[in-house]
Order: sequence, then structure tokens, then C-alpha cells
Amino acid sequence: MKRIKPLPYPEEVTQIAHHLGERIRAARIRRKLRQEDLEARSGLSRSTIRCIERGEVTTSVGSFLQVLWILGLTNEIELIADPGLDRDGLSLSLDASKKRVFVPRKVDDEF
Repeated sequence: MKRIKPLPYPEEVTQIAHHLGERIRAARIRRKLRQEDLEARSGLSRSTIRCIERGEVTTSVGSFLQVLWILGLTNEIELIADPGLDRDGLSLSLDASKKRVFVPRKVDDEF
């Protein structure tokens, strides 16, 4: 079976992950927690925690969420991809020019 090489991540995605990792590290330090403390509370390995704090894009989303939950930072996650806050999606769904128009058909009651 031929192995497919994954596409490289866009630079913008890499930067977002890196900044998220930096923020998670800052939150951990503000709470005076060591990486060992996160390891014990999350059940994740210390190398995974280091990958999270470096913002490596190959780290699982579940691992990121686990650490954010431990740090008490999950409230804001509910806002990610919220359909009510998706301006582009809302404007596209409300765009009348893209909607189909249905013409009422004349009903033939003659049998």
C-alpha cells in the first residue's frame, strides 16, 4: 500500500498553534504549576505537554482541550466556530440572490 505524504500545514495555521501553545504555557506558569503537575492531572505524558506548549500542530486536539480544561480555560472554547458568530456564514445564508425561487403551480382539480 502506498503511503500518502500529508500536505504541509499553512503558515497561518502553524502560527495559530504556536500562539495557543505560548498562551497555555503562560497560563500554567501564572497558576504556578509545573509541567509535572499537568502531567499528573491530565494523564498526558510530559513530552505531549511540551508539544502543546510549543504549539506543535500534530498534537491532538483532545490533548489541547484536556490541558485547557485543567487550567480552567474552556469557557471561551464554546465560542469557537459558533454558528451565531460566523459572520461570513450568516451573510451567505441570508443572501437572497443564492436562494432558489419556487413558482406556485396551478392546481388541476378536474378529474
